[in-house]
Amino acid sequence: MSPEINVAVIGAGRLGSHHARVYKELPGVNLIGVCDIERSRALSLAESLATQPFFDYKDLFHRVSAVSIATPTVTHHKIAREFLQAGINVLVEKPFTATLKEADDLLKIARNSKLLVQVGHIERFNSAFSAIQHICRQPKFIETHRLSGFPGRSLDVGVVLDLMIHDIDIILGLIDSPIRRVEAVGINVLTQYEDIANARITFKNGCVCNLTASRVSDESMRKIRIFLKNTYISMDYKNEEADIYRKDGDKITKESVWIKKEEPLKKELSSFLDCVIHNKKPIVSGIEGRSCLKVALQIQNLIWKRK
Repeated sequence: MSPEINVAVIGAGRLGSHHARVYKELPGVNLIGVCDIERSRALSLAESLATQPFFDYKDLFHRVSAVSIATPTVTHHKIAREFLQAGINVLVEKPFTATLKEADDLLKIARNSKLLVQVGHIERFNSAFSAIQHICRQPKFIETHRLSGFPGRSLDVGVVLDLMIHDIDIILGLIDSPIRRVEAVGINVLTQYEDIANARITFKNGCVCNLTASRVSDESMRKIRIFLKNTYISMDYKNEEADIYRKDGDKITKESVWIKKEEPLKKELSSFLDCVIHNKKPIVSGIEGRSCLKVALQIQNLIWKRK
């Protein structure tokens, strides 16, 4: 990428530290600094990457062209809004915002200012998904499982906005049809929010998607199964592997897909900066981020209405 672009990361937690590391590794990128209201965290991350710590993100307004925002969800709108108003392009980690009203406000500002908003749905950049995406035409049934142990982080939202939202984004990207019906169940176990959730989404074209997410599991799993006419695709996000099963006469053949494994976050941030430099639409723009958020909030509301 050229010319060199100045960037910063807002939020020096787990996600923010990965964003900062990748920016530091990318050619043509100048990591101006990392910002966090917890001074010790900003200092520690900045020192490890030989960059500058900031404690107030407003001090970055005239220093950068683009930022990653990896702070708690409830702060996404306020921080992203101020950066957009300062003329700076933003990548906001998922979920985009806490409410649709907040999302609409950011989209309006970005549109009027001709600035770029990307939402951090990293599975779009998973190498296994990139390898099979072109095959997934007109799916009939999709099943996803996203399970993890208790994370001890991202506890300001439930498992729908924490984990399931990745799979919601993927299926919305695969299925070109309006949603007909959404059903959902879930329970809280260790937090005040839902920790286990299952949703069933039926599209007007007949495709049905069954999504399961848990953050209180004793195993870690990130898998999707996609059923097409005479074809079944099994993909593992975690290991970046995919197999394709096809009907061949009376037999079922299996093909393991060759995948060039690359770090998804590096691909995501490279794409973001490429869009900033060349004024291109992101793969997951704020519009896609809002659509995904709308479905996630609908699922969440159905779960809590039942309770």
